[in-house]
Amino acid sequence: MSQEVVWLLAFGTLLLAYCLYWGIAAGSDSASAQDFFVAGRQTPAWVFVLSATALSLTGWMVLGHPSMLSLGGFPYGEVALGAIVIPLAGILFLKRQWLLGQRFGYVTPGAMFADYYQGELIRLLTVSIALVFAIPFVGMQLAASGRLIQILTHGAVGAYPAMWVLGFSVFAYVYLGGMRAVTAVGALQCLLMLAGMIGLGCIAYSQLGGFGAFNSALARFGAQGSGAGSNLFEIPGVIQFTAGLGQQAPAGGIWTASMILTYSFALMGIQSSPSFSMLGFSCRDTRGFASQQVWATGAIVGLVLLFFATAYGLGMHALGASPAAAPAQLAAASALTAFNGGQPVDVTTAFIQSMSSRHPWASALLALCVVTAVQIAAAAYVLTTASMFSTDVYRRFFRPAADDRRQRMVARAAMAVIFIVALTMATFTPLAQWQLGGLALSFSLQLWPVLAGVCWLPWISRQAATVGVCVGLVVVVLTEPVGASIIRFLGFDLPWGQWPWTIHSAGWGIFFNVLACALVSLATRADDSRAHRDIYHQYLHARAGLSPRKRVMRPAVWALILGWMFFAIGPGAVLGNDLFGDPAGGITAWKLGIPSLWAWQIIWWALGVFVIWWLAYKMEFSTSVREATQLAPVI
Repeated sequence: MSQEVVWLLAFGTLLLAYCLYWGIAAGSDSASAQDFFVAGRQTPAWVFVLSATALSLTGWMVLGHPSMLSLGGFPYGEVALGAIVIPLAGILFLKRQWLLGQRFGYVTPGAMFADYYQGELIRLLTVSIALVFAIPFVGMQLAASGRLIQILTHGAVGAYPAMWVLGFSVFAYVYLGGMRAVTAVGALQCLLMLAGMIGLGCIAYSQLGGFGAFNSALARFGAQGSGAGSNLFEIPGVIQFTAGLGQQAPAGGIWTASMILTYSFALMGIQSSPSFSMLGFSCRDTRGFASQQVWATGAIVGLVLLFFATAYGLGMHALGASPAAAPAQLAAASALTAFNGGQPVDVTTAFIQSMSSRHPWASALLALCVVTAVQIAAAAYVLTTASMFSTDVYRRFFRPAADDRRQRMVARAAMAVIFIVALTMATFTPLAQWQLGGLALSFSLQLWPVLAGVCWLPWISRQAATVGVCVGLVVVVLTEPVGASIIRFLGFDLPWGQWPWTIHSAGWGIFFNVLACALVSLATRADDSRAHRDIYHQYLHARAGLSPRKRVMRPAVWALILGWMFFAIGPGAVLGNDLFGDPAGGITAWKLGIPSLWAWQIIWWALGVFVIWWLAYKMEFSTSVREATQLAPVI
């Protein structure tokens, strides 16, 4: 048995023991279904900050982001500004959802939506979205972890056995401890995940000879001035009116400004997902909301993505462009640029593997950090989805008088089914799972108008919210490969491919969702249930409404948000291509000493931290709530 395998087993055993400890400890404290589903609403602020940050990143940012960065270069690197975009959803919705959960006792967002809109279809749609999010997303990430372990053990442990073992370990502590175990373990997982990403970035800088050498290598690579080098340094336009992937490839790459913007919308689906809402319901108070959104995700995660993930995401290109690279560095570059079936190998895995011969313990520790990133997502999505099934389907429609013990039993059975289905799909139908996984974030984004109605806009009626979600979900499916497969099965062909006009499916879905929602709201503005919805908004206004002094700042708030989005992740981002120097001109032409688009991203990341700080703290969208002695009128 190699040293890498020994170290991996040792670290893995320690992590498993920690997870099982919290599973057993939390399980002994779970006396009710509410304890199991939302930790008795007693999650401490600091635990929420760490676990919510880990859930916001998920394994995708650790495994997928660097690999996509190696393919898409700095144009794709704009996605790192998701560290600002992702918490925007939490800033707008989380505090108000928490207030309604406290006031009306909601455990799941489906129950909140059903009560507010007085309709059961919206409840079932929410559970369906949670299932689409959980099953393929969990399977995809566990499969990626299995492949990582297979590579690091040089085939001594197979990818599928590793995947099933990892899945069972996650299932064990979630089954035992529920939400309290998920958040307690998630706190450690967050720290390990960030440490792993920073460690990988430091390894990349070390192999390249430091930040200056990395930057010089980028300059040499960019000076090639054509082909892949050019595409890695410039956003290929605002939009390209192509038929979509699979039918017409966009010139210069897929990452136009329109794709960056709409893909960023998809990332907003993380903190507007049903799972994240339940994590918010579990909190003791709102003290951790602003800290998590502004400092943990916006500032720290943004810094890690822009400076450390960029290093090992683009390290392969920098190593390949460096004529003075040492033999060991060139060997690492060769490993990083190896191809498997026409696709680049996972960059994160390749960098971890480059450490295995010299420092097997470090390689195993970094692998563990990556695996923990996958575990928090799997644990949270499976628990919350199973809890929603138990509460919103079983108890609501089949056994209204179900006691706490039976509710927990049904949730645990649902967990087992979700894990088995997810792992079975990853084993036998990986292509179908990847296609379904592509729907996850886009589906969650379709809940935005529903959440906006509950939290801010009482004029959105039940019919409008329901029709909008249904329309959005259908459009998402029709702009993803799974939709093309369904239509082809019916004997027809779609006239477009995946993401037509270089617009992500999330963007297409939310556009038609909002359009349908607005039109139906106009048609149902005389809806007699408006008085019922006003009760909720009166309560929210009394507890979280803006003071008169801050109410006059609302136009400035919207201008600030829209202005930042336009220049940071929207059409204005193309200005960053050469504003700070010719991308192919080298360091002497780069006014800030780094590629122009990278400098643009760093500047707008810093400004983005200011934007979300202003919203969360100064506008009090995420800070403490007021004590209300009476309900104020709706303004």
